Amino acid sequence: MKDNRILMQYFEWYLKPEDKLWQQVSREAKNLKEIYDLYDLGEFNQKGSIETKYGTKEEYLQAIKDLHNNGIKVYADIVLNHKIGADESETVYASEEKNQNRNVDTTLPKKIIAWTKYNFTARNNKYSDFKWNYNHFNGTDWDESGRKNAIFRFSGKHWDQNVDQENGNYDYLMGADVDFNNPEVVNELDKWGKWYLDTTEVDAFRLDAVKHIKSGFMADWIKSMKDEKEGLQCVGEYWNRNIDSLKNYIEKTNSTIPLFDVPLHYNLYEASNSSGYYDFARIFENTLVKEMPSQAVTFIDNHDTEPGQALYSWIPDWFKPLAYALILLRKDGLPCIFYGDYYGIPAQNVNPQKNMLENLMKLRKDYAYGEQKDYFDHHDIIAWVRMGDEEHSNSGLVAIMSDGPGGGKMMNVGPKL
Repeated sequence: MKDNRILMQYFEWYLKPEDKLWQQVSREAKNLKEIYDLYDLGEFNQKGSIETKYGTKEEYLQAIKDLHNNGIKVYADIVLNHKIGADESETVYASEEKNQNRNVDTTLPKKIIAWTKYNFTARNNKYSDFKWNYNHFNGTDWDESGRKNAIFRFSGKHWDQNVDQENGNYDYLMGADVDFNNPEVVNELDKWGKWYLDTTEVDAFRLDAVKHIKSGFMADWIKSMKDEKEGLQCVGEYWNRNIDSLKNYIEKTNSTIPLFDVPLHYNLYEASNSSGYYDFARIFENTLVKEMPSQAVTFIDNHDTEPGQALYSWIPDWFKPLAYALILLRKDGLPCIFYGDYYGIPAQNVNPQKNMLENLMKLRKDYAYGEQKDYFDHHDIIAWVRMGDEEHSNSGLVAIMSDGPGGGKMMNVGPKL
């Protein structure tokens, strides 16, 4: 019998080191059913401590084991696009780039001092003897000599192609931008990925900032990782509300990386802030879950949209039950709930919505099966029916909601209901 799946993003920005997240994961596993050195999971005394922000390597591996023991698969959050926190600086020739069009230089090449050297001295070549330097990056955002913040492209380097076309070319995001055209980089990241899978035994990857990583590298890297671990799953974070941009990336990566449905998030955000004037019947228009449902991971909010963050677009509390019902009780997409919604975000006075989420998750697990009939025929009041199936006893449900005035709707709910 195949039950419905749910993802949970188990972190938010304002967690503190004293929160000891890996220990919390271990404690919570039975109820659940920022690293500078990719090889350091909390093992070496680097940057002032052995622990990462969330705990030690032993705690991390134990948390994964505890989740597995409770039948929960683990997605590891992976950041390949950039590096921050170098050990040493280097003198590099670089040109400043126009922020709104990264294809345009605003200065001639000049000497800058860039933080690009990563020695990992405390690790002492354990697991890998690879040392990063300026040759492994395309650019950076800080010149130490001039104490200047800008986008600097290193001389002899070019921004990677086949990335998002915002700002002309959106290869550069932050920190030291990894050069995915460098064979040494490609080989090292392949080696690291296989080491990580073997060491942690995670089941899947959440790939951060893939819009800034050339699609060819990503497709090849995922294939190599799937060759290493049979059944490996992936989801990519491609932050663009334009559905065509997401579809293009999925096609260029051979449908190997489902993406978070950012267009749906913004539809929900706009609906929740429209004082009832949003056409609720069009909530799924131009979304990934509607156009490529097998490639869509639906979500409501995440660490980037929460209050105080760069992509702030937080969906208000009153709308959260409607929004989560729209992803948890329907047949299409893989829904992902957010730590900050489940536990709250004390630093931003965001209250937990644990009870609401657990009720909807139980409905998804026990009842949200079978054929789906939609009744999206009203500006405010929408509904759908899940007819149930034979594999799940007593399954089937009716969902009806309004973002404005109350009312009713005539529906065929089928023989099971």
